[in-house]
Amino acid sequence: MRFAFASASKPDSRQPSLLRDVLDSVLAVAFPTNCSLCGNELGGGRLRICGACWAELQPWQGPICERCGLPFASARALDSSVGECGDCRADVSGFDAARNFGLYTGKLRKAVLRLKFGGDERLGAHLGELLAAPWDSLAGREGSNQPLIIPVPLHPSRQRERGFNQSELLAMGLAQRLGKHGRNTAPQVAKSVLLRRRATPPQTGLSVSARRENLRGAFEVSKLEAVRGKTIVLIDDVMTTGATLSACARALRRAGAAQVMGLTLARATPQFPDMTRADDDNPVDGLDRDST
Repeated sequence: MRFAFASASKPDSRQPSLLRDVLDSVLAVAFPTNCSLCGNELGGGRLRICGACWAELQPWQGPICERCGLPFASARALDSSVGECGDCRADVSGFDAARNFGLYTGKLRKAVLRLKFGGDERLGAHLGELLAAPWDSLAGREGSNQPLIIPVPLHPSRQRERGFNQSELLAMGLAQRLGKHGRNTAPQVAKSVLLRRRATPPQTGLSVSARRENLRGAFEVSKLEAVRGKTIVLIDDVMTTGATLSACARALRRAGAAQVMGLTLARATPQFPDMTRADDDNPVDGLDRDST
C-alpha cells in the first residue's frame, strides 16, 4: 500500500533576509501596531504579522492523495493499493497532479483573507515563498523540461475591483524564491497566457458537478505557442473541490500543453474544519467566488 506525504520545507527556505528582518523590526518600533492575525502588539516581524503567527504557517506533513494532494486525517482513509481519494480514482480531475502548502484553517486562512481583502499586495510575494515546499514535492513529475508557471486568472472586472490578482502575487513570490535557492534558472511566470473570458456566478452552495458546469468554457488560452508541448504549473490561493484548477487544466490541454499540475497555498476540506472561525465568519466560497 502506497501513501504520499507532503514534504516539509527546507530549514532556510522560509527565512526572510537579514536586511528585511532588520527593516521590519525598525518600522515596528517606530510605528507600533498590532499583529493583523492575532491582535497582539507587534514587537517585530514582517507585514503586520508577528513572528509567532508567521511561525504557525506550517506545511501539512500528513498523508495525502497522491494525485490531488487532498490531506487525509488518517492513512487508513486509503483502503487500497492506489493512494488516491475517491474523486481521483474516478478520474474527475482535469489536471495530472496537485499539491497544497497547508490547511485552510487558523492563521493560514487569516493570512489568505488578509491578502485578498486587506489590499496588502506585499503579503502575496511572502506567502508565495511558502509554495517552495509543495513545489519540491512535485519534483520528478514535471519531466526534463522547465515548467511554466501560470497563475489562475481573475475575470478583468474582478481584478479591477480587487486591484490585483492574488494568484499572480503568489506565483511571483514562488519564482523569486526558487531563483534564490539552488536553482540555476527560476521558472518563468506567464501572466497573460491563460484568460478568464467570462465572469462566473458564485460557487457558494453548489455541488461538485454544478461547480464544474458553472466553470465550463470559462477559460481560454491566448497564446497557443506558449503552452504547446509544455509542462504547466497552475498557481492559486485556495483549492476546495479542484473545479477551477480542472477547468484551467482542460483549457491548457486543448491548447496543446503536455502536462498540467496545480499548486495552491491552502486546501479547504470538510475533513479539517477551522475550529477557530467565528460563527459569523464567512467560508471561502462566501467571500471569493473565484475559489477553486
